[in-house]
Amino acid sequence: MGKNMKKIIKKIPVIGGIARCIYHAWNRPSGSFSGSEKYWADRYNSGGNSGDGSYGKLSEFKAEVINGFLTENNINTVIEYGCGDGNQLLLANYPKYLGFDVSSKALSMCEEKFSTDTTKTFKLLENYTNDRAELTLSLDVIYHLIEDSVFSDYMKRLFDSADRFVIVYASNRDESDRDQAPHVKHRNFTKWVDEMRSDWGLIKHIPNKYTFNSNTGNGSFADFYIYKKL
Repeated sequence: MGKNMKKIIKKIPVIGGIARCIYHAWNRPSGSFSGSEKYWADRYNSGGNSGDGSYGKLSEFKAEVINGFLTENNINTVIEYGCGDGNQLLLANYPKYLGFDVSSKALSMCEEKFSTDTTKTFKLLENYTNDRAELTLSLDVIYHLIEDSVFSDYMKRLFDSADRFVIVYASNRDESDRDQAPHVKHRNFTKWVDEMRSDWGLIKHIPNKYTFNSNTGNGSFADFYIYKKL
């Protein structure tokens, strides 16, 4: 089902919630949901992409914030956990970049897009070998980590591999929407940071320029959260 149909379903009165459930059922990979990693591997293998957040005005908003931050803070090395299909990366100005993902298909897409760009490297997350960077990124990922153990491991690596800054672009609430897709689980991740990484401080919260509109399905529920090592 395409984006236009999604918008139509969102606008259906009275039965909007039911319609959204139907939409999510039509748009999940074949078979029941069996884990975060498998969901994304299946999604890319079946021709899917990284989602609306990596395209159009949302991707431009993210690039504007991150590129500006890199310039202001003279960042030279960047690691991103969850690089996806690489479309967001097309707008980035990273001097040296390492992108991780759980999907080999997604990495193949990235390698094809940036085949002549020697400043960018891509690796499967399972092949992580204590890589480090001045800045680590998590963009539209945390609310897709359904399993608690996967979330915890991800957060530990995100902060432990950063030398100066961590930028997170995600929702920040413990909430399960009734009509939510099975691959989405909102988390109050700032609470985790406060409890588990007290040597990091939140220095900036940047609200989304395009807040999610539940009636139209446009926009995003993610904001920017920028942390600095104390």
